[in-house]
Parts: sequence; structure tokens; C-alpha cells
Amino acid sequence: MPEDNNNHRRRPTRVTDRHDFDTIIDARSPSEFALDHIPGAVNCPVLDDDERRIVGTLYKQTGAFEARRVGGAMVAANLARHLREQWADKPADWRPMVYCWRGGLRSGSMVNWMRLVGWDARQLASGYKAFRHHVLQIIETVVPRLQLLVICGATGSAKTRVLEALAARGEQVLDLEHCASHKGSLLGGLPGVPQPSQKRFETLIATALENLDLSRPLYVEGESARIGRIALPVPLVTRMRAAHCIEVEATPEARLDYLLRDYAYLADDRGGLAETLGRLKEMQGKETVQRWQAWAEAGELPPLFAELMTLHYDPHYAHSQARHFTAWPQRDRVAASDLTPAGIEAVAEAIRQLPART
Repeated sequence: MPEDNNNHRRRPTRVTDRHDFDTIIDARSPSEFALDHIPGAVNCPVLDDDERRIVGTLYKQTGAFEARRVGGAMVAANLARHLREQWADKPADWRPMVYCWRGGLRSGSMVNWMRLVGWDARQLASGYKAFRHHVLQIIETVVPRLQLLVICGATGSAKTRVLEALAARGEQVLDLEHCASHKGSLLGGLPGVPQPSQKRFETLIATALENLDLSRPLYVEGESARIGRIALPVPLVTRMRAAHCIEVEATPEARLDYLLRDYAYLADDRGGLAETLGRLKEMQGKETVQRWQAWAEAGELPPLFAELMTLHYDPHYAHSQARHFTAWPQRDRVAASDLTPAGIEAVAEAIRQLPART
């Protein structure tokens, strides 16, 4: 059994040590875990959300002793359940790392019980707060060093698919829309898939950046400062705006054909599509938007997408790119008359063959 009376002699477990452990355990409540957590962590709450609320109320109304008495019983019951269920098959040499909000009582209680069993459990110093600081530090220090190449193109240019094709060829890619669970446009919400919290989005970005080879370029899609309701980190926006751009110049026919395939699911919720289009009335006028809403209700996506391209997206595209990207006049261009899977593969290969510019 581990010598717990020597705990004070052990070096504190830091965020950068997390890869040395067999399992990372988040001892916080399910709602805290859902908001954000260390990638790969499993949630084994010491107190669930209701229990945490009860203990907090007791602390305010009757004081620390009663809160700890009641909370201690809850903690013991939850730890017993985890021992019977989640941890029942763990071998004697299992090494878990445990964290809570700030490395306090919740993770400390769990680690003490684990070490009594005989596992070499360790507590993350300063808990999730330390990990959150680590995420922000990576974004602040790594982003300015990135050799970014920004893939641009009018709506429907298959930029995300091009990124995926580049990644399949071994290139380094940061897919911000995947991290944000959103396609970035007015109609970019994914059916049945909520966007992550802002903290979760930043964690996903930092995790990707942490494993990059900074001597090689990183491809990223040209995005606005927000993707849906999620804001891009300011250092990343600043770096993107100064980076070299590669524009996919797809024909209108290829773009429309691609959009009809990529957004076909919008016809499954015609009422929702019409309601979303209603947000454009102030910009496009009542008559135009009512025509679009009628097409949406009827499931007539070809004329709807064609007019959205020509009347809404395209008129603002060139101006916004020139305003957002300082190196826009020096961009590379890749023509595309075909955005089928084979055509997208050809675009990705053409981008790879461009002269090195970062």
C-alpha cells in the first residue's frame, strides 16, 4: 500500500504530467464536466449537481460543520459506487490522476480513498483552474508562432472539405468549424448538435495546437471573429488576419451543386429554415425574404440557395475578405469547376503544390 504519510514529499502533479497516467478522472459535478474538461477525462463525480446544491445551501444556512457532515455521507456513498462500478476492474498498478475545480476537498477525498485501496492515485495541483490557465497560455504563446495558411473562398467553395483532404494527405490542419460544431454561416447550425461552451471550444483549439510541429505550415479556414455564438480567441483572429491567403475560386455552378449536397438536411426542418431566414428581413427586405421563406416551406432548395448566393453572400464576400486580411492582394488562387469528392481532392493537391508561403 502507498505510503500516504509521505504525500508531502511528492512533487505536485502538474497539467503537463497528465499524459503519464492511465486514466484522468474529473471529480466535479456532471454540469461542470459538460461545460469543459481535460480531453480524455472521465467523469466520476464526488457530488452530483443536486448534492452539490444541497451542500452549498447547508453551508450558507447552517455553517461548515453541518455541510461537511451531510456532504461527507454523500461523498462516501458516491466513492463506494465508483469502487463497485467504474473502478471494479482496475488492476493494482493502475495510476489515475484526479482533479476537481481547484485541487481541493473533492479530488483530495477521492485520491485518499484510492490510495487506501492501493492505487497510486495523484491529485492535479490547482485542479481544473490550472488546466484552464494552461489552455489560455498555449493560445497566447503558440498562436503568434504559427505558420498559418488561410483557405478562403465564397460560400459553397467546400473549404472545410478541402481542409479534410489536406489533413488526409498528412498536412497540419486546424478545423475551427469542427471545434465549434457549426458551419459558420447563417444556416450553419448542425441539426441536433449544440455548440460547445466557449471554454470547451478554446480547450479543443489548445489541444490541437499543443501537438503541432511549428516548423511546418498549418492550414485553417478563413473565418469571421465568431462561428455561430462562439468567439475565436483574439490572438488567433489577429494571426489569421495577417497570414497568407489561398482562395478557392469555384464556379457558381459548382458551388450551388455542392451546397445542395452539403445542406440537404435543411429540407428536413422546413419551418425552422424559414424562421432562420426571417432574420434577414432588415438586410434583404421583406418581399425578398418572404419569397425565400416560401421556397423553404416548399423544400425548394435550388432556387433558394441560388438567390442566397447571388443576393446575400457573394455581394459581401470580396469586400469582407479585403477588409479582414491584410495580405489579400497577394493571395494565391486555385480554380475549381468541380466540387465533387474527386474535384475537392484535386483542389487540395493543387494547394499543396503552391510555392511555400507563410
